[in-house]
Amino acid sequence: MSVSEAEHHQNPIRFGILGCARISHKFCRAISLLPSGTATISSISSRSLDKARQFAASARLHSSVKLLSPYDALLEDTSVDAVYVPLPTSHHATWAIAAAAKGKHVLIEKPAALCLEELERILEACAKNRVVFMDGAMWLHHPRTTEMRRLIDDPGRIGRLRLIHTSCSFLATPEFLQNDIRVKPNLDSLGALGDLGWYCIGSILWATNYNLPKTVVASPSLSLNQSGEILSCGASLYWDDGLVATLNCSFLSHVSTDLSIHGSQGTLLVRDLVIPYHEDGASFEVISGAHFAELHISWTKKPEEVVVKAPLRQEALMVLEFAKEVKLVRDKKSEPSLKWADISRKTQLVLDAVKKSIDQKFEPINL
Repeated sequence: MSVSEAEHHQNPIRFGILGCARISHKFCRAISLLPSGTATISSISSRSLDKARQFAASARLHSSVKLLSPYDALLEDTSVDAVYVPLPTSHHATWAIAAAAKGKHVLIEKPAALCLEELERILEACAKNRVVFMDGAMWLHHPRTTEMRRLIDDPGRIGRLRLIHTSCSFLATPEFLQNDIRVKPNLDSLGALGDLGWYCIGSILWATNYNLPKTVVASPSLSLNQSGEILSCGASLYWDDGLVATLNCSFLSHVSTDLSIHGSQGTLLVRDLVIPYHEDGASFEVISGAHFAELHISWTKKPEEVVVKAPLRQEALMVLEFAKEVKLVRDKKSEPSLKWADISRKTQLVLDAVKKSIDQKFEPINL
């Protein structure tokens, strides 16, 4: 290894965490799983130092991690290369834009913003200050996703896409439905649509290689709480070539993260898309060229289970990908990739259309 390569390897991306949300523990664990020299936690900030101390203790952070308050103090910290933003969605634009203005790369939890206009302002700030942007959709970084992509693109396996369906749900506790930030209009006005619908819409667009639908229509089957927050909703998406996609997201039904992709020649099915059943690998089913057997008493083929091992947990793979992008900008003076920003933008665009259809009494929205 050359001297420059050794320096690059031993020069990890230094993260600051804006806030002590519960998911920040998962982020800290992801950092701990990465190869040495990839990334480290430099600072964590909270609205109170006491809360930062409690978080640092519960997450077993190294004593060298700086505990800061308020959030602005972290943005002024010159030892921070990138920020992880797990704050309520209503705070994303304010702090992501402020971080970018200070030259900090931005890894932000999903949903990326409350609306496309907010997201565009975040992305504009990132582009202006040459910093990397990525949202926290971890499943995109799992090797299973790469293998599914390969099979979908294989002309002999799935064929022309005809129907996609996805669901993402969990049965929320009474305490969640009363107190969680995701059911508070002043903190996250998108409710289940933002929290879970981001995955549904993202996976549909991923399946189509981010080819946007022509029309979006929300389903009248809608559940709201007393504050008007979305607890459960659905939508249908339509393309000019006849492709149809449906999605359902809910805080009111049993846990699910399903994705089924049906083409002219085959079907791909995954039951644990967002969070795999097992950390060290994941699987999906695929079946091609099947028919009903004589007398329609069985099938001519059975689904094949494809198992994909994961060298790292998907959240660690996400941070690894982000760190690689940041190192290219920092060390090689490369321009930040627009790949992840474009994915977030298209996801937000369709999410906005679903919300607009809901607000307009389920009228079709043309994109």
